[in-house]
Amino acid sequence: MNLHQFRFVQEAVRRNLNLTETAKALYTSQPGISKAILELEEELGVDIFARHGKRLRRVTEPGRQVLKSIEIILREVGNLKRIGEEFSKQDAGTLSIAATHTQARYVLPAPVAQLRKRFPKVHVSLHQGTPEQVAQMLIEEQAEIGMATETLAHREELVTLPCYEWQHVVVMPAEHPLARVEHLTLEQLAAEPLISYHPSFTGRTKIDHAFALKQLKPTVVLEAIDADVIKTYVRLGLGIGVVAEMAVRDDPPSSELVWRPVGHLFGTNVARVAFKRGAYLRNFVYAFAELTSERLTRSLIERAMGAEGQLYEL
Repeated sequence: MNLHQFRFVQEAVRRNLNLTETAKALYTSQPGISKAILELEEELGVDIFARHGKRLRRVTEPGRQVLKSIEIILREVGNLKRIGEEFSKQDAGTLSIAATHTQARYVLPAPVAQLRKRFPKVHVSLHQGTPEQVAQMLIEEQAEIGMATETLAHREELVTLPCYEWQHVVVMPAEHPLARVEHLTLEQLAAEPLISYHPSFTGRTKIDHAFALKQLKPTVVLEAIDADVIKTYVRLGLGIGVVAEMAVRDDPPSSELVWRPVGHLFGTNVARVAFKRGAYLRNFVYAFAELTSERLTRSLIERAMGAEGQLYEL
């Protein structure tokens, strides 16, 4: 048995047992993958996959156990590579970060800039996606550290740590009647056309839940994943916007838009950083995590990475 066979099996499962897509992803041939998997099954003495003709249909029960072992083996191979890079390159290499748009746009620029000053030989690769995509990039080792508000804490393959708390704000034109109201109510917001995040982004579920508890049905006229887009349409008069406070915190004073905090209506949210469980973290990964929040320290992260199923909260 060899690492190529392990990678073929793992990627076949990731590609929903489609060997054509597996071959494309691994830049090899479909017959070669089929042959390698069959040879591994023969050596192990068990069927990893149930088949219909030449097609893979499902993972067998012994196959699920094989996959768990393959996951550990390939994870440790990745760890070996990172250990070698750390000690041979002396704090050089690539830091791959996965984050939602809000985190990448409003939170991470300062930590990334500080990291580059401290580790000038480190190249930063920033991947943006939905919270679910951020989690998957960590699990598939396309990224070493991820940041998002949703999803991360619910994936057992990940170790997550709270980074900071934030609340939503309502953004509106300065001449809007609600601009003169300091403490907005859900009833007032429900009476206005709203522009907010897509349901899977930036705490939108809490917004919907708050209205539902009061049996209110707000009119959401536009959804987006980018707070800058939301603010643009607010300026155009389509409605009032609900965005994360990070999106307005550093805005220069403007005569066009004003904002009001609405944490009293929608509660607070917790942004989290995450790592793949069992991964080896290089020095600059710890350093970057510490730069994202004063609450995070290397010792805390090491304890969390060494713990099984322990939940850390703010």
